[in-house]
Parts: sequence; C-alpha cells; structure tokens
Amino acid sequence: MGFLKQAGAVKFNEEQMNWLRMIKDYVIYSFHIDKDDFDLNPFNAQGGLGKMWLLFGEETEEIISELNEVLAA
Repeated sequence: MGFLKQAGAVKFNEEQMNWLRMIKDYVIYSFHIDKDDFDLNPFNAQGGLGKMWLLFGEETEEIISELNEVLAA
C-alpha cells in the first residue's frame, strides 16, 4: 500500500520527509523521476537509491510511482 493511501495513518520521520521533499522538488523541474535519477544531485549526495531503499523499503518503487502521478498532474 502506497504512502498516499496511508497518509492519515502513517507518520514519516524527518529524514523520510526530507527525501520526499527532494523528490517533489526534482519532479517539479523535470516532470518525472525514475530510479536512475537517484544517481544525480541532490540524491547522490544523500546516499542515492540505496538510501531511499533503507528509508522506505519495499514501498520505494510505489512511492516513486505515486509521486510521479501526483506531482506531474
């Protein structure tokens, strides 16, 4: 279940929220994000896709997909 469906019940920690903000800012300017983009700034300086997986686990891909849908709309 993705984070948007759980927004009322799930609380993200500050580090997770920082990552979600970085992704939001990236999508605003590029209109899309995929796993390869985590090799670029600002993500690579924060640990890249590996760090994203540490923070969000198996929901990483679903979160990326949902953010693309919501933020690019």
